[in-house]
Amino acid sequence: MFENKVVCVTGGSRGIGKAVVEEFSQKGATVYFTYHVHEEEADATARQFGARKISCSQADTRAIEKTVETICDREGKIDVLINNAGITADHYLMLMPEEQWQRVLDINASGVFRWVKAVSRPMLSAENGVIIVIASISGLVGIGGQANYAASKGALLAFTRSCAAELGPKGIRVNAVTPGFIDTDMTAKMPRHIKQQNRERILLKRFGTPREVAGVVSFLASEAASYIVGQSIIVDGGLSSTVA
Repeated sequence: MFENKVVCVTGGSRGIGKAVVEEFSQKGATVYFTYHVHEEEADATARQFGARKISCSQADTRAIEKTVETICDREGKIDVLINNAGITADHYLMLMPEEQWQRVLDINASGVFRWVKAVSRPMLSAENGVIIVIASISGLVGIGGQANYAASKGALLAFTRSCAAELGPKGIRVNAVTPGFIDTDMTAKMPRHIKQQNRERILLKRFGTPREVAGVVSFLASEAASYIVGQSIIVDGGLSSTVA
């Protein structure tokens, strides 16, 4: 399906990012993925799926630009960018240090801005490309203790629509995928009773899997979704439909 396509996945060493790397690799794409901290996991992902790993910080504008340049120099293009990298630093609002707020916004929201700005140049030259942003249900519904994370993911949904309006007429499709609770290292850290409370709110009564998110990402990047732009596809097992 993605033969002769070059795909870049940010934060691809584990979790949803790793599942996205696997999805595109198995469907014939040439896949590059970034990592910043988890080098051992990145090595394992690269070996397992034949993908190319590149160390790159979401906070480093020049490193992101250099990564895009490196891929384009090697492959001549980037067809698909998946903006997956992100962090959490949950805390109650009244106890949250401002630095904690700023760091989550910088990595999650400003980091995507840096990537899209950098990759839009070669995509505009080619008059073709797909950009997918991994948002979160936290940006749509209220979840206590996640003011910084929710703000960053809500900002990404607005950013997606704005970029779609700007880049769509140039042949670049921009969409978002908005996962709910997914079985990853991030949700594994949640206290058991909190996990159970949230599981009961989900219509399907279970957390999703990274592969279920990756499948939607793959669809949006494919020709089957060639007339979809500026949208957010919610993958949450029905959680958001139960919120008044």
